[in-house]
Amino acid sequence: MSRPTGRFPRSARVRKRPDFKRIQSQGRRIYTAHFVLLIRARSPSESAVKSARVGVTVSRRVGSAVVRNRAKRLVREAFRATRDLWDEDLDLVVIVRKAPGAMKLADVLGEWRSAQRALSRRAAEARKDREKRQSELAQRA
Repeated sequence: MSRPTGRFPRSARVRKRPDFKRIQSQGRRIYTAHFVLLIRARSPSESAVKSARVGVTVSRRVGSAVVRNRAKRLVREAFRATRDLWDEDLDLVVIVRKAPGAMKLADVLGEWRSAQRALSRRAAEARKDREKRQSELAQRA
């Protein structure tokens, strides 16, 4: 039996707290109306994963568990639908700032697509940061 094409495999998720912390401290930020997107370029030695990864953070002040879970589902589906925005060497953490309310997937996609220029610029900056980290590690060795 074949798996559905819409699955969200573990390899496409940021799952461990140290990974979240690393992305949040070293990542480049993009602010939109409802989200903060943090992008960090992964070095080849950090992970054998061959695709972009996403992690979602939603605080309790956004709303009840139902609202928070709906926001996470919307973000994960938007990530799947916008695979063309994310290069395979990127890690992304999405912080939900406001309750999605009546937002649909198309609204989230529109918000992310409108930030596409900033996303591209921040991804390039994240890659420069990665190169800088790698050169510093090489100098220490």
